[in-house]
Amino acid sequence: MDLKKFRAQPILGIVRGIKHDRVEPLIEAVVESGLQTLEITMNTADAPALIRKAKKAAQKRLVLGAGTVLSMQDLQAALDAGATFIVMPVLIKEVVAYCVKNAIPVFPGALTPQEIYAAWKEGATMVKVFPAKFFGPEYLREIKAPLEKIELLACSGVTPQNMREYFSCGASAISFGASVFKKEWLEQGDFNKISLSIKAFLEQLP
Repeated sequence: MDLKKFRAQPILGIVRGIKHDRVEPLIEAVVESGLQTLEITMNTADAPALIRKAKKAAQKRLVLGAGTVLSMQDLQAALDAGATFIVMPVLIKEVVAYCVKNAIPVFPGALTPQEIYAAWKEGATMVKVFPAKFFGPEYLREIKAPLEKIELLACSGVTPQNMREYFSCGASAISFGASVFKKEWLEQGDFNKISLSIKAFLEQLP
């Protein structure tokens, strides 16, 4: 992951529960939408193989990473599959330490000020504020007041309608998942709806 490029388009797509036969058309839809950064979660069945398949389909047109990395075993499987960044819902110190040591961008999850500070102190590239939707954009503003140097990635509940508010309240990046990569759209092969939904986010970049 090129962090300079990610900060230029600080939006992360989160794919969970995708089937093998949906990977290639999904990648084409994502590329067509203009989104540059995508993760596949490790709690998706056969996730490492899916990451490999996605990387082959993307042909370097997308930056691909792994999400829901909950152990060193998950981390190694993700890296072996070709993931170039790591995301998790919580702070797992040994995973972050390995990523920091090996210059792999890592985004651990946290919610409270104490958790956010602890994740940043361990070396997080950005701290994923999760689940952000229960607190909203103003929560990030309150966090940033005393902890202004900590970069935050808002996850859960971010929409094209409130995205700019998250950024204005201090988010360095935002992410979206099931609201765009809907289970029924993936199952039905409705990739045009996915692409249009992504474009709605990209159009709101500040």
